Amino acid sequence: MGTYAISGAASGIGAATRAKLENGGHTVIGIDLRDAEVIGDLSTPDGRESAIAATIERCGGTLDGLVTAAGLGPPVRGNLIARVNYFGSHALLTGLRPALAAAGAAQVVQIGSNSSTTTPNLPVKLIDAYLTGDEEGAVAIVDAMPEPFDGAMAYGGSKLAISRWCRRNAVTDEWVGAGITMNVIAPGPVQTPLFQAGKDDKDFGPLMEDFPIPTGEPAMPDLLADWIVFMLSPAARFACGSVVFVDGGADALIRSDAWPDTFPM
Repeated sequence: MGTYAISGAASGIGAATRAKLENGGHTVIGIDLRDAEVIGDLSTPDGRESAIAATIERCGGTLDGLVTAAGLGPPVRGNLIARVNYFGSHALLTGLRPALAAAGAAQVVQIGSNSSTTTPNLPVKLIDAYLTGDEEGAVAIVDAMPEPFDGAMAYGGSKLAISRWCRRNAVTDEWVGAGITMNVIAPGPVQTPLFQAGKDDKDFGPLMEDFPIPTGEPAMPDLLADWIVFMLSPAARFACGSVVFVDGGADALIRSDAWPDTFPM
């Protein structure tokens, strides 16, 4: 049996994943603002550092897997979304990498989103700020946007940037070369407290109601947890740097021919 860390373990997809791993006999170290073994605020550098240190202490320096599921979305202000969704996830991924490498054959699942590909006009300068580690620059870009669009841009941009970061790094010596496989799962609408808060918002609610889901209704957290548990299993060891869309067909509907795509030589 393995030891796994899950950020955002107190609710939604993180909580559902935790339950399935524990039912399988694994040990889970939850990281969250409440109801977790490690209490940490991923919106601040100090909170991230303390969460990383406490997680390493609890796992004894060795982790078999990591699920970075903590995230915020509209109607939360965009600056907080930027700090948690990208910089909070990035800090955990890099800070816990040595503990993952110590396991020899660890697996990581970052929670992305189909908003990374279905949100139009995500600002390139925001994506660049995320990927270059310019936290205050990213926050300044988001703060300059009018409400409520700051939240949507910060959310979609953070998920696009963290997905790119994972793809870039998954195939490097530091990650797969150290026996760590890292992949991204990109859900569509899932019945979580985050999703419900968006539906209840006067600005985002109508947009979310109109968002197409070819298969029908939004997914339940348990369904995504099944995918994540599979992606942490030995059967998924050959997947590396993949972004797997589990979104009811929305990305395929909106961007049918955008991917796969060839490239010029």
